[in-house]
Amino acid sequence: MTIFLPRLSRTSRLLVPFLILLFILQCAWFIATQSLTNDEPEHIVAGVEAWRFGEFERWHDQPPLARLLFALPMLGQNLSYSAANGGIHPLAPAPLVWQYRARAMNVLLGIALLLLLWNTARRLFSAAAANFVLALAVFSPDFIAHFSLATIDGAGALFLFAAVVQFMRWRRRPSRPQAVLLGAVLGCMLLSKFNSPPLFALILALVLVLIPEEGINWRPRSWRWGQAALALMAACAVVWAGYFFHISRVTFAGQMVTIHFAGYTQILRYEMPTLAVPVTVFLPACEWLTGLGMVMVHNLEGHRSFLLGHYSAAGFKLYFPAAILFKWPLIVLLLGAAGVFLAFRKVETYRELLWMGIFPAVYFAFAVLARIDIGVRHVLPVYPFLLLYAGCVWEWAHGVRWAKPALGILLLVQAADIARYAPDYLAYFNLLVRPGQTWRILSDSNTDWGQGMLALRKYQTEHPGEVLHLAYVGEVDPVTYGVRYVPLREEDRPSGTVVVSSTHLSGQLLKNHYAYRWLLQYPVKAVLDHALYVFEVPENGGKPQP
Repeated sequence: MTIFLPRLSRTSRLLVPFLILLFILQCAWFIATQSLTNDEPEHIVAGVEAWRFGEFERWHDQPPLARLLFALPMLGQNLSYSAANGGIHPLAPAPLVWQYRARAMNVLLGIALLLLLWNTARRLFSAAAANFVLALAVFSPDFIAHFSLATIDGAGALFLFAAVVQFMRWRRRPSRPQAVLLGAVLGCMLLSKFNSPPLFALILALVLVLIPEEGINWRPRSWRWGQAALALMAACAVVWAGYFFHISRVTFAGQMVTIHFAGYTQILRYEMPTLAVPVTVFLPACEWLTGLGMVMVHNLEGHRSFLLGHYSAAGFKLYFPAAILFKWPLIVLLLGAAGVFLAFRKVETYRELLWMGIFPAVYFAFAVLARIDIGVRHVLPVYPFLLLYAGCVWEWAHGVRWAKPALGILLLVQAADIARYAPDYLAYFNLLVRPGQTWRILSDSNTDWGQGMLALRKYQTEHPGEVLHLAYVGEVDPVTYGVRYVPLREEDRPSGTVVVSSTHLSGQLLKNHYAYRWLLQYPVKAVLDHALYVFEVPENGGKPQP
């Protein structure tokens, strides 16, 4: 796919690099001020071990593409870590080295998505509309945060959007080379996140049955079997390459499935109904299939989640609509909704855009039906399409004298809005939620993913005489960042300085959901990174109240 277009206007030649630079600077500010979040060390270690040892089985809970990219700057390091209490704790080099090097690779993926988004808007609308869409993207907290962390949500958004863009390119000019290229991008999508198979199946089915500009072909004999097969084979080849062309031996016997992974000595055994006669097969990229199975089981079991004061292990059907309403900038939501309205009013003009909208709608429907509700990041792939629809509003503004200045003002308002949280973009909530009350609405990676240790270290340096009693949701040991603290258990009632993660205030992950609510009767001295609440408890104040 072409990212750059020739013959740009002088405005675009100057404005596009300037906006990309603004994005990079915001990412750099975020990276320098936010400590490693819960998943990052695991992603980095998984990538390093994959490159060094061809090892995937131990870390097959997520696909490897982003992990392999994050690990590239770490391969020359003498990496050491400890694994305890459910987390990976960096020992050498220093945690700041981990986050600077690995996170920089994700910033590159963010730049790629911004350029692809701009290019797509340029083709659908105009250069001016594309510049407007790009500016909205650059001032989007979720883009900044999830392309500044060594996590896989940004990569998932990039490659899903790229797959849809390439599908539309194939739709305009169906050909075997375009089908092969589509398959390659679909393979990258499968290697980025395990929630991509429904979109993969939908796109592949459309390649098979769609007649461009006419509709669905209901006659199987005239379906595009050849091009669909080429796309499928290219996708499978990319996935297999992502696992270094591993072939695993899988034996079905009795009530057990035994998997011998390539390049790994340990074998896996799972209980499941199998054939009466033992059967052995050899599967390419079996680690991907095993990981997908783990995610499916996790989804069936559910995950502890929190929404508007309520708790559930099976998720909430309104979780992602509510998360979007509170976490994404209001201006983007309003402009995106207006763009959808305008697109349906001029179907012939925006037919391609409406076609593109099918895919995020299907993706969002599957997310709503899922039982793992732990962050708006899981629907991040929807966001680029919302920005595209906002481009419709700019095009409509051509015929209204006051409209473009008004849109410019809205853009400035959005920049000012996200500045309220900068550089704590991960914890951003829009104007519908007061900053000090966000934990009452959502928690987990929406507010506090363990990113506050650098801010806490700075607080401790400024208050050297205070003993910190800390209830921390992060998996990385605060000691790794030089924080001295006394662990605060659910039943403890200390006095002095007490620091609690916003997720623990919500109680999402606790046995007793209200274990730390007793602190709310005392003054809040500070809120660090919009994620850590610092309370001042007077002597004997921690005793249960009569």
